[in-house]
Amino acid sequence: MSLAMILNLLVASVMGVLIPMIMVKLGRDPAVGSSVMITAITDTGGFFIFLGLATLFLL
Repeated sequence: MSLAMILNLLVASVMGVLIPMIMVKLGRDPAVGSSVMITAITDTGGFFIFLGLATLFLL
């Protein structure tokens, strides 16, 4: 399942760049809220990526 790990890494890196930029544009402090949002999105994305790839392999 190295493909799931690679895809999860890509999701995490994209979210790690986009979320702080969006928070700055909204006038929020990115140091306060972005870590929680990045963690939640990365964990949820990794879960669904892993299960989606497992489903594809089993079909």
